[in-house]
Amino acid sequence: MRTLLLKSLFARPVTIAGPGADADGLEEVGRALASRARKLFGRSITIREVDAGSCNGCELEIHALNNAVYDIERFGLRFAASPRHADVLMVTGPVTHNMKVALERTYAATPDPKWVVAVGDCGCGCGVFEGSYAVIGAVDKVIPVDLHIRGCPPRPIDLLRGLIALIDKASAKA
Repeated sequence: MRTLLLKSLFARPVTIAGPGADADGLEEVGRALASRARKLFGRSITIREVDAGSCNGCELEIHALNNAVYDIERFGLRFAASPRHADVLMVTGPVTHNMKVALERTYAATPDPKWVVAVGDCGCGCGVFEGSYAVIGAVDKVIPVDLHIRGCPPRPIDLLRGLIALIDKASAKA
């Protein structure tokens, strides 16, 4: 035991390099998203993330949007703790029986105009959870969905590009 402790004390940590974000590409996408949001709303976009029964892979990528690499707050995007302050609902995972009512209430509590984004393969079409007894189905079986962002899980830059597509779609309707 003593040998194991000494060995672990003097061993160097084993780490791998984190994924490098394309700084220029991220900056370009972020600035485009911020300018389009300000043009459409006159302010920034507020996002409410809802986990409807996922494996948490998509949540990790959504949370990465707030880390030091992506830092979407510098582009004016914010996450809200309450759906009453949100413009966009990002829903991850297939909708389970236990989350159906909560998702419907969250959708009802979000003020108009509101947009719903189904994130990940599971949110768009159940993914690996297809056929499970605990799953109702994809997000669009419970609430109307405006945009699907596929991937298992989608990268943070793909989430930002998806939000640009959503704003462009909303601008075309207006």
